[in-house]
Amino acid sequence: MTDRIEIRDLMVRAIVGINDDERINRQDVVINLTIWLDFRAAGRSDNIDDTINYRTLTKQVIELVEGSSFFLVEKLAGEIASLGLGFSEAIERIRVSVEKPGAIRFARSVGVTIERTRGDES
Repeated sequence: MTDRIEIRDLMVRAIVGINDDERINRQDVVINLTIWLDFRAAGRSDNIDDTINYRTLTKQVIELVEGSSFFLVEKLAGEIASLGLGFSEAIERIRVSVEKPGAIRFARSVGVTIERTRGDES
């Protein structure tokens, strides 16, 4: 499947990290999502019911991230992927990238990217 929705550079504040200050102070995380689903029906109908409402999904991602308190960005990325796959049966695959800008000295950011397909959410 080559049809996809891309949500780029979603900046959210979260508690994430293993250091003492990261457990107290919210920090910026940048999230990128690539969501694969079939657009053919939506392309024919021009009806939101034949695709996903990515605004609603984005709001749910923001709510998850802002309310989380994970130690690892790997865990955060996995939870976002699970949320995405659970959002709609139409979503076949999701790629989630989570970056922490400035987390490493001399690096613009550090992050992880994961990809999950329906059926391998665990």
